Formats: sequence, structure tokens, C-alpha cells
Amino acid sequence: VATDFFTAEVWTLGGLVTYYVLFFLHLGSRKVHVAGVTPHPTEAWMMQVARNVTMEEWGVLSPGQYLIHDRDGKYCPAFQQIVDAAGVKRVPLPPRSPNLNAYAERWVRSVKEECLSRLILCGEASLRHVLTQYVAHFHHERNHQGKDNVLLFPTVSPDAERAGPIQCRERLGGLLKYYTYEAA
Repeated sequence: VATDFFTAEVWTLGGLVTYYVLFFLHLGSRKVHVAGVTPHPTEAWMMQVARNVTMEEWGVLSPGQYLIHDRDGKYCPAFQQIVDAAGVKRVPLPPRSPNLNAYAERWVRSVKEECLSRLILCGEASLRHVLTQYVAHFHHERNHQGKDNVLLFPTVSPDAERAGPIQCRERLGGLLKYYTYEAA
């Protein structure tokens, strides 16, 4: 599993605010989990995120997995201790080596180019909504060239009979488009 932060600019009542988005990307399946959004990634917030992602029932990280992360100071010692205590092996990357976390960097580029750079976000709720919609699109509706140009987690069986005309569907007011067969 790879993890990283990226930033998004959001208009609030107090003016333009930079929000930090923390996500986890399972390298084998390319499944993305947005773990949190905050304007101030404090130690307490990072500790809570670590507890959430290492929970037995629904956490993204399970014992025996590897966690690839950069040496950003936001990954505080308390975060590292919680991850270590959960049985996850941390792999901190060498300084100034973004190519070693290429899948995470590529996902950041995708979400920014395909979505965030084309929107003016007003408030944290709009950022969360856009990220939720983009992750759903990324998982269920977007073809992935690195995975033989298929959908990662199709909602319809790939063996389902393709009958009827092709229909264009949209998310986020037409910003994200995808095509499906109309029900017969």
C-alpha cells in the first residue's frame, strides 16, 4: 500500500484555504481510499487516521502488508508507532525520490488534472463530495491502461450480455463521463 498527501485550494468564508488530502492506494488492485481531508494535519489528526486505517474490520492496512510513504514530517512518530504496532511494515522512501512512489504520484496527477483543476471548490464539504465522486468514478467507470485497459471494479459483470445502445453517463455535472450499455 502506498500513501501520500496532496493539496487542494478551497474557498471558505475566511478566504482561500489549502486543504491536505491523505490517501492510501493498494498497489495490486489500485484501490484508493481517501483517509482524510484537513487544513491542519496535526499529530492528533494523524494518530486518528492511523487508528482508522489499521482497524481489523474495515481498515485499509492489515498485518503483514507494507506501507510505502515519503519522509514528510506529517508522518509523525505517533503515526509511525500505531502503524508499526498493527503489524504493518513501513517502507520510508529516500529523500527526493518521487519515482519510487510512482503509482501514488500518478493518482494525484489524475485526480488533479481530470477533476480538481477544473472546479472552484467552496467549502470542505464540496471538496469531500468531489473526492467521493472521483474515487467512485476511478474504481467503477474509468478504464485503466496499466491494468489492460479494463475497469478495476466493474458494477456489471464483464461477461454480461451487451445489448441495447451505448449510453453516455456523467458525474459532477458532466465533468466525468463514461459509457455503458443501456439495459435491454
